[in-house]
Amino acid sequence: MGYSVIIPARLASTRLPEKPLREIAGKPMIAHVVEQARQSSAERIIVASESAEVLDVARDAGAEVCLTRGDHESGSDRLAEVVDQLDFSSDTIVVNLQGDEPLMPPSLLERVAIELESDPHAGVSTLATPIRDFESACDPNHVKVVMNEAGRALYFSRAMIPHPRDLPEIKMRGPIPETLRYYRHLGLYAYRAETLRRFHRSRPAPLELIEKLEQLRLMAMGIAIRVSIVAEAPPPGVDTEEDLLRVQSLLSRAS
Repeated sequence: MGYSVIIPARLASTRLPEKPLREIAGKPMIAHVVEQARQSSAERIIVASESAEVLDVARDAGAEVCLTRGDHESGSDRLAEVVDQLDFSSDTIVVNLQGDEPLMPPSLLERVAIELESDPHAGVSTLATPIRDFESACDPNHVKVVMNEAGRALYFSRAMIPHPRDLPEIKMRGPIPETLRYYRHLGLYAYRAETLRRFHRSRPAPLELIEKLEQLRLMAMGIAIRVSIVAEAPPPGVDTEEDLLRVQSLLSRAS
């Protein structure tokens, strides 16, 4: 099986200015992300950015580069421009690795690609991990997903789904009982190239606008999403200065 990894890396980040170029353990963050991707079995690793400076760093780190527009609303839209620029065939599998994920395990990049390749009727694959306590299940920053028996997503939500109707609210504390299953969605995706093209041509869906979850647009379009369960979540990405310091500490200890 062959697949490509595309890394969208927008320089104009609002929460952490010039995020892809911020230094971690002596190297720009985007260089760390490229290095993680290069440890996977991907045939191509492509960094997509509106910034020539980001692309220069990515090229030096061993990635292909693609200069994209600066007005994309999402990383998926940026990926759609790349698959058009590079004329990918409709069934090419593309893994979307965010440019602020310097600790993403390469094995998970391979996992989402394999899951999509194994399900020819799905347009997207993604990952989820078990939630073990009610506090996390209720946290709107932890996106939940429910699946059918075939491993296809039924819905994603910031709310606690499913809701245990017969369980008193006072008991929704601490560990989740064995009889209940909750899953947190992990924002790592593999797409077929044609799915990205269709997404880019479409308008935001009403549920997407309510929940602020772009995968709900895919579901509204009738695109099947395969969900694979992994035991543990990967280390979180970098959104703030505090995240940057935490990743710096983890990488320093690893070296």
